[in-house]
Amino acid sequence: MENIGYYNGKTGLIEEMTIPMGDRSVYFGDGVYDATYSVNHIIFALEEHLDRFYNSCRLLEIPAPMEREALKAALYDCVQKVDNPNQFVYWQCTRGSGLREHIFPEGKSNLLIYCLPCEMKDMAQKYKLITMEDTRFLHCNIKTLNLIPSVMASQRAREKGCQETVFHRGDLVTECAHSNVSILKNGVFITHQLDNLVLPGISRKHLLEICKEKGIPVEERDYTLGELWDADEILVSSSGAQCMAACELDGKPVGGKDPATLKVLQDACRAKLLKETTPKA
Repeated sequence: MENIGYYNGKTGLIEEMTIPMGDRSVYFGDGVYDATYSVNHIIFALEEHLDRFYNSCRLLEIPAPMEREALKAALYDCVQKVDNPNQFVYWQCTRGSGLREHIFPEGKSNLLIYCLPCEMKDMAQKYKLITMEDTRFLHCNIKTLNLIPSVMASQRAREKGCQETVFHRGDLVTECAHSNVSILKNGVFITHQLDNLVLPGISRKHLLEICKEKGIPVEERDYTLGELWDADEILVSSSGAQCMAACELDGKPVGGKDPATLKVLQDACRAKLLKETTPKA
């Protein structure tokens, strides 16, 4: 197949699939999701993404759609049915279906999956960024379907010829519209601490592990817009981009002052991806 959609056990081409009007994603966005990529029909960092997915379900008291091993099997079944081995792999769970009522419905949650051909970004490219005040709610650590502020911020970035938007709350940098953002300064990797203002990104986690392996000092803390502007490198990390460096912020040049450490991080990210997604002989 050229792509695949899945909804509560039914499958078909994405453009042919539908969901019922009663699904709580339709009128409340009442659900959680996660996403990663498959390379060579192997889903990258799946265990870590499932950890985050089930934690999101727990935090919002949404019953998991199925046991972990069954969900892994369903995801791999979808991935294997798509001809292209390199895919974007997305799944979401909503709190079930029913007439529009705010209190939780009785019954099972709904599971949606889709996979479509997609290549991961080339880390040799540089990002152009803009900044925006972070007006999202205070549960950004939960990967919910409620993404309107991120949608608007991504559109503003696109209109300015940029790839991402860096959110800040007052003078403190949080994360990007759909990525984590970290900086390098004087050889130190600095990233916002995990709390309710940022998503616990899987690529961010990988970068922290790489820093430990390579002896790169790490600071997990609040950092300011001034530090962002003054950084030796600004790094944007996500499942599809791994570790992208920025060359521009709000129309002005940034970064480019620590290419050696940047290369260490990017090379290690790529090596991890290849190691995990190279088929075993």
